[in-house]
Amino acid sequence: MNVPTDAPVAPSTPAAAAAAIDWYQAFCSEGANCFRFGLDDSGRAYIGSTLSPGEYVSDSVEALRALISAVKAGAADHLL
Repeated sequence: MNVPTDAPVAPSTPAAAAAAIDWYQAFCSEGANCFRFGLDDSGRAYIGSTLSPGEYVSDSVEALRALISAVKAGAADHLL
């Protein structure tokens, strides 16, 4: 799920890799395409696939809320 960008990426730290994520029940659409949402103790939000449990997108709750709102508004329709 990692998408390369032009922005520099900070190297992973052991503390970031050890975050305890509280995952909510997976949301599944047709064909077993399941995604899950989670939060950690520091308030960061996560979106991951059930097919690759160790891979996820993480950002602030506000940033992921903006992403979901944009997708719902059709900003990613050209990818379908």
